[in-house]
Amino acid sequence: MFEIRRYTPADEKAWNAFVAQSKNGTFLFDRRYMDYHADRFEDHSLMFFLNGKLYALLPANLRGNELWSHGGLTYGGLVMGSDVKAAETISLFSELNTRLKQEGIKSVTYKAIPWIYHLLPAEEDLYAIWRVCRPQLLARDIASTIDMRRRLKWSRDRKYGINRARTYGITIEQSQDFAGFWQVLDWNLMHKYGVEPVHTLEEMTLLHSRFPENILLYVARRDNEVLGGTVIYLTPKVAHAQYISANAEGKHLRVIDAIYNKVLNEDLVDFEYFDFGKSTEDMGHVLNDSLIYQKEGFGGRGVCYDWYRWNV
Repeated sequence: MFEIRRYTPADEKAWNAFVAQSKNGTFLFDRRYMDYHADRFEDHSLMFFLNGKLYALLPANLRGNELWSHGGLTYGGLVMGSDVKAAETISLFSELNTRLKQEGIKSVTYKAIPWIYHLLPAEEDLYAIWRVCRPQLLARDIASTIDMRRRLKWSRDRKYGINRARTYGITIEQSQDFAGFWQVLDWNLMHKYGVEPVHTLEEMTLLHSRFPENILLYVARRDNEVLGGTVIYLTPKVAHAQYISANAEGKHLRVIDAIYNKVLNEDLVDFEYFDFGKSTEDMGHVLNDSLIYQKEGFGGRGVCYDWYRWNV
């Protein structure tokens, strides 16, 4: 029998320590990251204890009578220690469903942690929810990922872009100029898609101050003007492109190609994977062909980000 407890702020230290030593957690599950948008989500994170010892965590929030893991994060799912076993995980989800039903929660939306982020094999949760919960596959996004140990050749188009940026005197640097990049990002997202970044400039600046070793910014400049950039999240095995953007001049001069030449061929070569993130919209039903073409030109190939839903 598991003891299942709601997370409270008094648990922050224990929660963060467990994430840091888990086999599939990343800094996105650290409460200093999760709670930056606490005002937007009704937190319903859970802690699972077995024989008095913290066994697993479920970052989660409520939307009405639905539990989401997690609505404000790229991925959610059960955060597990290295001692987690398949049979115990089956019991965990069975007992979780019983508790949720008692609380009047009707359904669960579960965003699984992609396997590239696992430090050890960690798909006991996927087997358990199939056995116990009979979920439906709610969404499947496709991301483009480079296996840095088995890299593919870049397309001619990407190589042309690197040479073009070099010809026009583009300089690439790691930077703290989030304000300069956010001007480019805001313009590009609004111009192309009519949306704003998920994070405001103030939020990203705050997160960078809390996780300076995990959140990097690279920018491309010409005559000291920021023409493009990328925000990269570093986890133990994976470097993940959280944002990629260039303004009109930056696109013309192919600054993104130059940025990723430095990132992938010079600065971040020791990571096992580089994840460009998804190129899909509308729960995976729409593929952005031009966006994934660019990522595949760097040698990225498909990794799926899956969402599951089940009725309690």
